[in-house]
Amino acid sequence: MSNIDAYRRRFLLGAGIASVATVAPGLVLRQVNAKPADEAVTDQKRWGMLIDVDKLPNGGQGVVDACKAEHGWGHEEHSNAEQKTQWVRTVKVTEKLTKHEFKLPVMCQHCETAPCADVCPTGASFKRVDGIVLVNKHICIGCRYCMMACPYKARSLVHEAIFDQKPDTPRGKGTVEACTLCVHKIDAGEQPACVASSNGAIVFGDLKDESSEISKQLKARGGKQIRADLGLNTGVRYQGI
Repeated sequence: MSNIDAYRRRFLLGAGIASVATVAPGLVLRQVNAKPADEAVTDQKRWGMLIDVDKLPNGGQGVVDACKAEHGWGHEEHSNAEQKTQWVRTVKVTEKLTKHEFKLPVMCQHCETAPCADVCPTGASFKRVDGIVLVNKHICIGCRYCMMACPYKARSLVHEAIFDQKPDTPRGKGTVEACTLCVHKIDAGEQPACVASSNGAIVFGDLKDESSEISKQLKARGGKQIRADLGLNTGVRYQGI
């Protein structure tokens, strides 16, 4: 096994398992806990998010702010504003016929068939078996093929040196980065930062678990993919678009 393969295997370790804890008579709280660090993730789960655009305050700006605070991007000084990193952004949509306008947050859609991973020459862009699409910064060469392949413009290249990094979010000049679905939180049994800040507008959970809240919401109200015509089967779905 090469050093790269060994690193990738270690990077893939850790995932969540579900347990049930009683918090009050008649009330049961379903909680996601982390697996031991030496256990690999499992393809029995697929993590995803359902975003209700109508419930998001200020077009999802709170989602952007929460992501910045959690991962430390967007605050660094930059010589060119157009080259600033953005893991998530708000996009304004106007319907041509009705002129109805709304905003929605757009980030890595964590595709089942991820174009970014398909074109990466080193394997730095890859998808964990639980559906989370990530970038291995140790072997990313900054070629930006993944940025060109992503139909959602969800990836950025770090153009300048990074200081005061967050311990759970490795970043580096000359490497590509994007939404990680807060994988460090998921593997610790927590929800992504944007979910916690959304006041219920974002539901996170296991898309393969029919009893999960996200699966129930999708069954009851549906959920749309951005560019569903591409057949990528995204892990991020939207309501109200």
